[in-house]
Amino acid sequence: MTRKIDFLTSNLIAHRGYHNIKIGIPENSIPAFERAIKNKYIIELDVHILKDNNIVVFHDDNLKRMTGIDKDIKLTTYDEIKDLKLNNTKYNIPLLTEVLKLVNNRVPIIIELKTDNKVGRLETELVKILSKYKGEYALKSFNPFSIYWLKKHYPDIIRGQLASNFSNDNMCIFKKFLLKNMFFNIITKPDFISYDINSLPNKRVEKIRKDHIVLGWTVRDNKQYIKGKKYCDNLICENFEDLEIKND
Repeated sequence: MTRKIDFLTSNLIAHRGYHNIKIGIPENSIPAFERAIKNKYIIELDVHILKDNNIVVFHDDNLKRMTGIDKDIKLTTYDEIKDLKLNNTKYNIPLLTEVLKLVNNRVPIIIELKTDNKVGRLETELVKILSKYKGEYALKSFNPFSIYWLKKHYPDIIRGQLASNFSNDNMCIFKKFLLKNMFFNIITKPDFISYDINSLPNKRVEKIRKDHIVLGWTVRDNKQYIKGKKYCDNLICENFEDLEIKND
């Protein structure tokens, strides 16, 4: 895999796929990814590793919001969740391998790793799967230790640091300060930054943007879209129908 990263700005990015539950298409579902491919949007998705080492495409730590089952996803096996339905639709939680087979390099993919304090297990299994995939992809995480693990073991993989001002997070002030200002970047050396659109402008981000691609998340309305175009190199979006998209 070459370290070519311009695909990160080749088109807008569909947050958890091009989903719209109003028309029966839930986030991180096969039809959401099909819609993104049809519109040539870059796909952003989330992955968790299960108790049996299967990797599934799902955002939350707990299954309740999307399936009604109050259980942490990391404590389940794929057999236990494969028949659960997303948002009362007919669609299931997909395996990452299923999504990669669908996408098949038709659009780039940005994968967010959902990790806890221990890193290595998800990263190892994920790289095994991606080693067989021929398409363009990048990995990202809020966890700087995950990004450092990737840098150390697989430096050729394109990696990004997620960040925010963490104003609604209960973490300690010092840790919040370090993550907000991305001081871990000195050792993790990410290829791109993915920053909360609601936490911009940020002087540290402006400085980093001079030699890094900055992706803004998550744009849900036209006001955020206009703001994001000013402070970011590309945008992770929902509600595409409501955005006045300009190809400039």
